[in-house]
Amino acid sequence: MTPDSAATGSLVIHSARLIDHGAEVADSWVRIEDGRVVAVGTGRTWATADEVVDATVVAGPDAVLTPGFIDIHCHGGAGASFDDGAEAIRRARALHRAHGTTRSVISLVTAPVDALAERVAEIADLMETDADILGSHLEGPFLDPAHHGAHEPTLLLAPARDDVARLLDAGRGTIRQVTIAPELPGGLEAIRLIVDAGAVAAVGHTSADAATAVAAFDSGASVLTHAFNAMPGIHHRAPGPVLAAAADRRVVLEVIADDVHLDPHVVKLVFDSAPGRVALITDAMAAAGSADGHYDLGAVSVTVDDGIARADDTGSIAGSTLTQDVALRRATAAGAPLAEAVRALTETPAAAIGYGDRLGRLAAGYVADAVLLDAQLHVVRVWVGDRP
Repeated sequence: MTPDSAATGSLVIHSARLIDHGAEVADSWVRIEDGRVVAVGTGRTWATADEVVDATVVAGPDAVLTPGFIDIHCHGGAGASFDDGAEAIRRARALHRAHGTTRSVISLVTAPVDALAERVAEIADLMETDADILGSHLEGPFLDPAHHGAHEPTLLLAPARDDVARLLDAGRGTIRQVTIAPELPGGLEAIRLIVDAGAVAAVGHTSADAATAVAAFDSGASVLTHAFNAMPGIHHRAPGPVLAAAADRRVVLEVIADDVHLDPHVVKLVFDSAPGRVALITDAMAAAGSADGHYDLGAVSVTVDDGIARADDTGSIAGSTLTQDVALRRATAAGAPLAEAVRALTETPAAAIGYGDRLGRLAAGYVADAVLLDAQLHVVRVWVGDRP
């Protein structure tokens, strides 16, 4: 599927179940002009436009219209890894865009600092031409070796101030998120440095207990990287970072709803425990939308079997083969309300990385990214609006 541009002319999409801002409104219409939403209403009150789309004709009865999906944690797809440069990023983005992900942060796995500095600089350059890219996410190298997951443990580092500053400088203000294990030497100072630079510090790949996680959140960390994975779980005498995050209204919890990283009951638990603070991510690697087989995830060799990616040396889960439309279906199948699952794909991730005033809603003034789905929540049509 090739997404349609909503960046020029006028467009009306009508007769849809509009799901936005945690609510559902039947028989809705949205008017878009030159890539921005200018009006929203119900019934037959819309005025004609250059293009008029009847959602029930295109997507069938009970068609669903949502804002464009935003993935703040993704590593690739369509056989291509985000670590491999501009053309690989574009190839993977085309795959995810066809599944409703209109904007994405480009996540990079652990590599030497020199290589990461080059990659974040290249992503900064790419943002000048590719408006669907929202910046980069450094998932490493400042991770706990005991929870390295699919990251090469020999490349992991404590967050020395000079290394953190060098990477932030190389990104020229485009690094959106840095995952860090706060218990590492210098971890809390690094969190403050990241936040002061305008990026999001995320707690992840960590051995942190609840108290250390709270200290990280008090230092400015505001995201929990793929909740439950690569961190201590919940114990009744050791609640760990997940409960610390769920209890803190400043923190967004990333969730991988692929029925591999988390049991569906746990997905429902996170939605119930942190309403309005869940970001459904893919953590997808190159095999998303591609065949089973052998892949490289940074310096780690990975085998994908029956859609499940695992590191060859340790057997650890190595990202996913998920797309965000599938995450939507699996989250709702797990019991998350549809409106909240949509919020977790749109408004919440947009706000988590500082785009909440222009992305993630279908409301007047917002960028006109939109996804039309059928009643079974399969993507039928995607529109991409103006630059955010």
